[in-house]
Amino acid sequence: MNKLENHILSSPQKLAMPIAVYPGGEITGATVRDIVTDPEKQFNAQYEIHKRYETWIVQSAMDLSVEAEAFGSDIQIIDNEIPNVQGRLLTGNDEVNALQIPVPGTGRTRVYIDTVRLLAALDTKPFVLGGMIGPFSLAGRLFGVSESLELTLTEPEVMHTLLDKSTGFLIAYARAFKDAGADGVLIAEPSAGLLSPRSLGEFSSVYIKKINDAAGDDSFSIVLHNCAARLHHLPAIFESGVSILHFGAPMDMVSALKSVPETTILCGNLDPAGVFLTSSGQEIYDNTQELLRKTANHKNFVISSGCDIPPGVSVSKLDAFYEAVLKPA
Repeated sequence: MNKLENHILSSPQKLAMPIAVYPGGEITGATVRDIVTDPEKQFNAQYEIHKRYETWIVQSAMDLSVEAEAFGSDIQIIDNEIPNVQGRLLTGNDEVNALQIPVPGTGRTRVYIDTVRLLAALDTKPFVLGGMIGPFSLAGRLFGVSESLELTLTEPEVMHTLLDKSTGFLIAYARAFKDAGADGVLIAEPSAGLLSPRSLGEFSSVYIKKINDAAGDDSFSIVLHNCAARLHHLPAIFESGVSILHFGAPMDMVSALKSVPETTILCGNLDPAGVFLTSSGQEIYDNTQELLRKTANHKNFVISSGCDIPPGVSVSKLDAFYEAVLKPA
């Protein structure tokens, strides 16, 4: 059991870890563009959230374009939306074979590494997580999501080549976060939830396991996030060897908790859009309380947003979430 797992399982209090960096821009006046291009502005946004709620864990922002950009993909960045990949970098086997693996620090990956370095220097010493994309989801950004799903069926050997290259970079990126002072990384692998359980095992879990084996240790945690996974994906996800799993709204969290060992930690799964973005403060409070009631008997549960809380969600809504978490049982 590593340091982060031990902290969660031994905590006498309810723990919460919403993926919330962008709402901090409301406090600091930073745009999304500022946050994804300037490590000090990203740090300040997360630091304001950390101060406001005395959070036990801090994170770099979730941005699933930055690794594809490092490989050479075109990225659209505008003021108040999360960056997105434009078009496909790769269209066939020859391009996959010729693809060069970048080094961590290329392009905007430096923003996230430097943000983690700033967070790791906080006097309050929270746990620090770097954020990065997962191998199959990165392949989907480079080759196209629907095209990647098709490739697993028609030319699986080409997909495995692409996944080997994606994973090689992500191992190095995770180690760069470790060198910057992170206590772990949260790997976002949403596209894997679109695969069948068998294919998820073959085209995602095998490669997540390589990252876990290469970078994870007693002081560095791998947290696997899959916002599209459902209950039938769980056995295949366990093949990754990761012990902290973070799920989105499609996961039946109560059933999942009943099916995992008490040493496997599950996190989630309040819908960022359906709960945080479109609900009132009272509705957020009620939804949070309801999920806490349903999971009250499980020390291996950490309540969280089911994915990153998007730009435009006011900190007043996070106030309602934390009010519900901190209410005496």
